[in-house]
Amino acid sequence: MIDFSPKVLELRSQIEAFMDAHIYPNEQRFYREAEELGPWSVYPVVEELKLLARKEGLWNLFLPASEHGAGLSNWDYAPLCEVMGRSHLAPEVFNCSAPDTGNMEVLARYGTPEQQERWLRPLLDGEIRSCFAMTEPAVASSDATNIESSIRRDGDEYIVNGHKWYTTNATDPRCRIAIFMGKSDPDHPNRHQQQSMILVPMNTPGVKVIRPIGVFGFYGVPDRASEVVFENVRVPAANMLLGEGRGFEIAQGRLGPGRIHHCMRLIGLSERALSMMIDRGLRRVAFGGPVINNNVWSERIAESRIAIDQARLLTLQAAHMMDTVGNKAARSQIAMIKVAGPAMACKVIDWAIQAHGGGGTNNDLGLASAYATARLLRLADGPDEVHRNQIAQLEIRRHQNRATPLPSSWTEVARR
Repeated sequence: MIDFSPKVLELRSQIEAFMDAHIYPNEQRFYREAEELGPWSVYPVVEELKLLARKEGLWNLFLPASEHGAGLSNWDYAPLCEVMGRSHLAPEVFNCSAPDTGNMEVLARYGTPEQQERWLRPLLDGEIRSCFAMTEPAVASSDATNIESSIRRDGDEYIVNGHKWYTTNATDPRCRIAIFMGKSDPDHPNRHQQQSMILVPMNTPGVKVIRPIGVFGFYGVPDRASEVVFENVRVPAANMLLGEGRGFEIAQGRLGPGRIHHCMRLIGLSERALSMMIDRGLRRVAFGGPVINNNVWSERIAESRIAIDQARLLTLQAAHMMDTVGNKAARSQIAMIKVAGPAMACKVIDWAIQAHGGGGTNNDLGLASAYATARLLRLADGPDEVHRNQIAQLEIRRHQNRATPLPSSWTEVARR
């Protein structure tokens, strides 16, 4: 039995009621506005529902109280994030959508009082949006030490140059600030101290949003992936976050909670896909009986339930460890959910599409965009291969440091 506090259970009930009353009935409008207005526009339905969510106190739930939030731990927030994840419309409505969540966490933890007043406050109020400029088209960004963008000191300013893409939110007209990662000391002997993060206002001369990037043909749902060029952009030296050479340190603090959020949202999306799969199988008749009577669907439903529950428990374990022993000690568990969550979601959503036939491939039901989201997250915040390699290296190290070795008879047999 998973034990959540009365406060969390009450919040979950409130969110579920809000979803029933406001989110699900407006999903088709949301997709229609996204398609008709495009990724350079504000979608009215989102702004209308944000007012209702804030009025009900369902706002900034991802941040702990010490960082201007609701006082929830990663463990507490996980089931709430799962419910929000059932719909692409929901996270932004509750001001709990990426990359704003990660950027607010960065500003809350590492920003100066001046940076927090100028940028964190309006983000917390939902007045502006932000982007995170890290991934680059010219290098393998799975290894962030490859980053070629530069942050060069010039008196009381830094000069920022770089070509970024998959910079989510950059086409949003409300996007006012970018957290930019680049090399401030490319010759530093420690490759993980060459990079810094700096705040770049989007209206600064030299910042050019080139284009929106479609993700499997979707523009603006749920992400507004964008290509951005920073050309001799001058920003005040006071915009540096935490200090030169500390970009990786900030990134690790930012990405841990974000991966919990991604995985829990995917679990919610997968739960909805499974429900749709079952409902479709019960209602559709083929070859003389309900489709669900075919044994293959019993197997897929059972496998989906097993996979969803496994991913949820693994994610909750990671959340618990982050809360109790910290992100560094939990890095293996964080890496595991980053592999397991999207893989599970891709499988379950794919089966849901299959159950709906051709209709599952258009976006009338939201399954196509759900699959695009799940597949994208096998790459976002690092590809599966990087996380698997980290898991293996940590496991090998744990084996080598084990105080009590395997029984000698087993070991001897294995060595023959």
